This record gives sequence, C-alpha cells and structure tokens, in this order.
Amino acid sequence: MKKRRVAWAITGSGDKLAETIGVMNNIKHLYGDNLDIWVYLSKAGELVLKWYGLEDELRRSFKRVMVETSANQPFLAGDLQLGKFEFLLIAPASSNTVAKLVVSIADSLVTNSAIMALKGSVPVYLMPSDYKEGVTVTKLPNGKDFRLRVRKEDAENARKLMQVEGVSVIEEPQEIIGVFAKHYGS
Repeated sequence: MKKRRVAWAITGSGDKLAETIGVMNNIKHLYGDNLDIWVYLSKAGELVLKWYGLEDELRRSFKRVMVETSANQPFLAGDLQLGKFEFLLIAPASSNTVAKLVVSIADSLVTNSAIMALKGSVPVYLMPSDYKEGVTVTKLPNGKDFRLRVRKEDAENARKLMQVEGVSVIEEPQEIIGVFAKHYGS
C-alpha cells in the first residue's frame, strides 16, 4: 500500500491545542506506517506550543515539524499544488488565520498554503478556535479554566469559510478522525 501524506498546520491558538495533538497522535497510531503526517507551524503556532509546554511532545511524536520563516518557507504551497499531500488540515486555526482566509490574504505560510491548495483543488480542513459566538471555557497553560468571549465577527468568519469551495470547517478535535476516515477508511 502506498504511504499517504498529509500536511497539518498549527497556528497561534491554544484553544483545544492539547486535544488536537492527542487526536493526531491517535490517528498516527491508527494508520501506522501507511500515513505520514508533516507538521507546519506558523511563527505564532510555535510560540503557543512553547507557552503551553507542548512543543517537545509534538516533536517527539512527529518526525517532520517545520516552522514558518516566510509565506513561502518552508515551501508547503508548492508541495500541495504538486500533489505531495492529499489534504491540508489547519487545526487549531486562530481567528487571525480564519479572517485572512475569508478575504484571501496570503501573507503567511498557512494562509498562502491554504489558498494555493484551493487553487490546486487540494481539500482544506479547518478547525477555527472561534467557531460559535458567545462565552466558551478554554484551558490556560497552567491548566486553569479561562472564560473566553468569542466575538460575533470571528464566528461569522468561520461561517463564511463554510461557503468556500474546497474548504471544510470542523468544530471539535474528535471530528478530525472523520476527516481521515473519509480519505482513508476507518
């Protein structure tokens, strides 16, 4: 069986970050040697991973972890368009990343790669941190609960992305399992 390759991008949101890493580890073990997950960190994503104390865990779990140096470095956009990856998963996606994608701003590694993937008919899956308007409870790096208000504008941007051809928006980390099942079977 041919080894499948997926690009997973992490942006600057700590909400559901630990849970997402846990789900991705489970997926990695479920599909074993048939799946190769390449991790791409935005500059803010790397910062948040360090702040939450999750960077070492991520680097131990995944062989290929690359950090943004510019909108084209590492050259994820080109690899997506050349078909080296079956899809792009952005999880979690910060409200900044989501807002940029809604208006097609391609000034970061993740936004540039997502837009180029869509131009090349490569599916893009996003898990926005600000999905539903209102108050949500998230975890701070010290483990304490934090009440966070999701603004109407940020929730609207997540809804707008649902209308973009080639983009699928998911709400919770567990839904990522369904993305892989859709592409690879359960």
